[in-house]
Amino acid sequence: MAQPRWISRSTLVVAGVFAAAALTACGSSSNPTPTGSSSSATGSVTASAAPGKTTGAAPTTLEISDASATQLCDMIRPELSNWRVQGPTLGRIGFNALVHEWALRNGGINGHVLADKAMIDRITTKSCADVRQQAIEALELTDLASGLAF
Repeated sequence: MAQPRWISRSTLVVAGVFAAAALTACGSSSNPTPTGSSSSATGSVTASAAPGKTTGAAPTTLEISDASATQLCDMIRPELSNWRVQGPTLGRIGFNALVHEWALRNGGINGHVLADKAMIDRITTKSCADVRQQAIEALELTDLASGLAF
């Protein structure tokens, strides 16, 4: 006899929560970005502040490459229909996991995203405003930053 659909969905939710928690732990170091620039096969991110310098001021501004911005948009786009079906509560968990995965792929910048959540809105506004707007509507948010809980 097949398992009811709600069992598999709740299992996915629990797995998503644990994945988000694990990803948060990965990005919680005090200096998550290496000096200079960091490149991966899928994109790159360059820190614009002096490496190792901590002033307690505003978070370090990152220069996000066009390839990295496109990658974020390409990761969000296929999830929009899932978030509409799942609803905003489950969709936001998925959104958080997606942003964590993107940040890890792009130099482990999770700490920078945590310190400057609005960067996700700036990136998506510039690179895929239509996808950003659809995500905001599907997740019932005022902006994407307000949906990030990591």
